[in-house]
Amino acid sequence: MRIYLFVLLISAAVAYLTTPAVRLAARRLGAMTAVRERDVHDAVTPRLGGVAMFAGVAVAMLVGSRIPFLAPVYEDSHQPWAILGAASLVCALGAADDKWDLDWWTKLAGQALAALLMAWQGVQLVSLPIGGVTLLSSHTSIILTVLVVIVCMNAVNFVDGLDGLAAGVMAIGGTAFFLYAYLLTRDNSATDYSSLAALVTAAMIGACLGFLPHNLHRARIFMGDSGSMLLGLLLAASTIAVTGQVDPAALSGADFFGQFLPILLPIGVMIIPFLDFAMAVVRRIGSGRSPFHADKSHLHHRLLRLGHSKRSAVLIMYVWTVLVSVGLLLPLVLPLRTVVVAWVLGLLVAVLVTLDPLTRLRRRRAARSDPGPAAGPAPDLEDHHAPR
Repeated sequence: MRIYLFVLLISAAVAYLTTPAVRLAARRLGAMTAVRERDVHDAVTPRLGGVAMFAGVAVAMLVGSRIPFLAPVYEDSHQPWAILGAASLVCALGAADDKWDLDWWTKLAGQALAALLMAWQGVQLVSLPIGGVTLLSSHTSIILTVLVVIVCMNAVNFVDGLDGLAAGVMAIGGTAFFLYAYLLTRDNSATDYSSLAALVTAAMIGACLGFLPHNLHRARIFMGDSGSMLLGLLLAASTIAVTGQVDPAALSGADFFGQFLPILLPIGVMIIPFLDFAMAVVRRIGSGRSPFHADKSHLHHRLLRLGHSKRSAVLIMYVWTVLVSVGLLLPLVLPLRTVVVAWVLGLLVAVLVTLDPLTRLRRRRAARSDPGPAAGPAPDLEDHHAPR
């Protein structure tokens, strides 16, 4: 565990220290996020934060390659370098989009190329974790791998709409996935605790934590597509590295539930991005638009329309991420009855925090007692809360 924490700290330190330089470079290059009608932020802000996050991940993985504890990860295959190569590709693609606003076909092609690079070097879904079911063919394996990676990258990209939202959600969910990957590795080997999934996830968490101080409200820099696609790819790679490569049922107490956890946990970690992505695709295709056409109906916009501030909207989405990702880990360590009680209590807290009926009632009473000026239109709150 200490080695993984060391990797995490290296990634965090590099990301934190390089972000100011990246912010300055973004200003000089003109990679700025303008204030558009659909945007939440109300000031022109530099992008390219993903470049600093990638620097953290890259340095952490390079240092990891020199640590004897992690030597089996690097000696057994080219997978760590394939993941790092794919990460550099999507980061460069995202940086180009942050600067020039590429069309969605170009981005999709670049995402598929990065996924194919990983699959070509063995980072691919060769089996499903439920009973070790082998996929039908190598072609099916590659197609499914590419699809999973693309969906993950775009899901994180869709949810990146408030200061600190994507980085915080991925840090929280990534921590849950790291714990699972570490426990899974430890219970399947008495001597070798090295794990590609744990390594990549630790580096990803560190990059998020190092970037967050610069990205929390009021953000001095945005991660941009160079960061959101990077995080999606890293989590997808970690998921693929776990799935089908160890026996999930070997976890003590996992039993039947443990066989489904490699599928359920990544979904739980990405529950907010996946839900937002699915709703956006259905909404846009249903209205006859491209699924990549921007709008103002993301989950964070709905929370803002409920009356939450930007900070509280982010915290609410953090709460839901904790609830789902940690809740999925509880059956591995607690009795079923305790897990059910924890789920019910957690769900009740999350719903109450989201709806916040007392605060909304106070606001309505205040509005009735102080209706404001009689003349002129009501202020348009959306001017301050337009999504990125």
